[in-house]
Amino acid sequence: MSLSPLRSVLSNFRKPALASQSCISQCQSMLSSISGRQNQNISVTSHDEHTNSSNDQTFSFRDSKLAHVAKSNSEVIRALLVFKMCSFPTLVKYNKKLMDISRKIFGRSLFRLIMKMTFYGHFVAGENEASIQPLIMRLKKYGVKSILDYSVEKDIQEDEAVQIVKKSLSEVLQTPEKRPEAATKQYQISVRFANRTKQVVGARSYFYKSEYQCDHNMETFMKCIDVSSKYGEDRGFTAIKLTALGRPQLLQQMSDFLVQMKRLFFLLTKADNGQKGGLASLDLDNFRKKLEALGVKIAYDEEVKWFTLLDVSGDGVLDLLDWSHLKAFEYDLASLFILKNKKTGEVEQLVPTLTTEGIEEMRNMIKRVDTLANYAKSVGVRVMVDAEQSYFQPAIRRLIIEMMRLFNKDKAVIFGTYQCYLKEALESLTQDLNHAATENFYFGAKLVRGAYMDQERARAKELGYEDPICSDFNATTAMYESCLEEVFKAIKKRRSGQVSVMIASHNEDTVRYALKKMHVYNVAREDRLICFGQLLGMCDQISFTLSKLIIFLF
Repeated sequence: MSLSPLRSVLSNFRKPALASQSCISQCQSMLSSISGRQNQNISVTSHDEHTNSSNDQTFSFRDSKLAHVAKSNSEVIRALLVFKMCSFPTLVKYNKKLMDISRKIFGRSLFRLIMKMTFYGHFVAGENEASIQPLIMRLKKYGVKSILDYSVEKDIQEDEAVQIVKKSLSEVLQTPEKRPEAATKQYQISVRFANRTKQVVGARSYFYKSEYQCDHNMETFMKCIDVSSKYGEDRGFTAIKLTALGRPQLLQQMSDFLVQMKRLFFLLTKADNGQKGGLASLDLDNFRKKLEALGVKIAYDEEVKWFTLLDVSGDGVLDLLDWSHLKAFEYDLASLFILKNKKTGEVEQLVPTLTTEGIEEMRNMIKRVDTLANYAKSVGVRVMVDAEQSYFQPAIRRLIIEMMRLFNKDKAVIFGTYQCYLKEALESLTQDLNHAATENFYFGAKLVRGAYMDQERARAKELGYEDPICSDFNATTAMYESCLEEVFKAIKKRRSGQVSVMIASHNEDTVRYALKKMHVYNVAREDRLICFGQLLGMCDQISFTLSKLIIFLF
């Protein structure tokens, strides 16, 4: 059984990354924490800097006793040892190879024992419900709640990953022999990047083995929901990844489909030559004229059929919300993406179509997602859907919005994740907030920085499309703060309680910024709309300082 990581979460909701300052300050406080404690159940003294709301934006994370109050002396020493080991670049870079060698030298049993005494012991909660219960209860004692995140993926070799992708291309997708010029490079399936674990640290990757394995993953997530329900009173959290619930290439194809759909909408609604502006929406007559102008040949009956399917609101007019609605994906709209190449005059298929098997697998994936969401809502647990590589995100976002429409009618059950290192993060978040406001469902979000930067940049360079990642750390920070600002505006604009956000950050400045915005927008802690989160063992000085500062538990 794999060792299962547990995400340490706080009373207001909490994750991003790139927080070297935070980690260093945690290390600096460890030795003073050891000398300053008498036993592991040390009492905590409140300080004004932790409780004065007017100074939230300037309060300190330097109280070593508070930062490590939940640890024994031996656990503090272990944390210091782990931090020191992680400071060696060679050890970090080649950690998988070194672990494989160590496993061969020491044997499986001794290797597991060594890891439990060091890295796994610090960052991993346990292997099953019985082993994680003591830690959950101890964290809870100090005001820190837990998000269970079971690790069900397995290591995979490069050649095996390539074979899985090649098999997907033949089994579930019908791809044209030649990639059309107008096709989206970002969403094409490439065997050169089949192994999605390369150049990724700290994020899980799932590889498709069979429908049976996807069902097993769903059952594992359901067990996680059970544990969250048992130990996380007042609506706990469970984290899931959609690539564990179906063939990832289906999400990639769906993303391609949705992006082309959005592009076609703008082609159909943009102004004709010589006209100013463009159409914000589209009626049936204009729909037909624009399709003809683009070289799309559809019979009248078919035009009416497509228009009816895409006009979700039933008002006789298409807008972008209708156009991007997932309902359209339930039908074969491939004919809308057979366009004439203006240079060659040839008709080109822009988006690969699904085989019969592919359609069935997509339905199975959606059923698994639906089963998890229904079950979580029935037992009072919230589902946090993790973000993944950018070429999966349009599909993941679409599925999350559909889940919100169904399950967030009276409270936020489904939470989506927004990666603020993406250039389009603010646009995506704003669109989804607008969808929620237009259709009047509750909106839940987790804001992170992102975990796939090196891989995303390498792929963009290799395949020849624009780098989707912000230029540098400061640009990512600016994007994160812009997204936070948009969330706070939405909180004040909509009825109280309809927008909630988890600020998932290991960065002290980001946390201070969020607390400052809570003060500016007059969002009280008692409103329970803002929460913070860190990975277990990553930034205890943030987690436990906030647990003392924040006066309610989620």
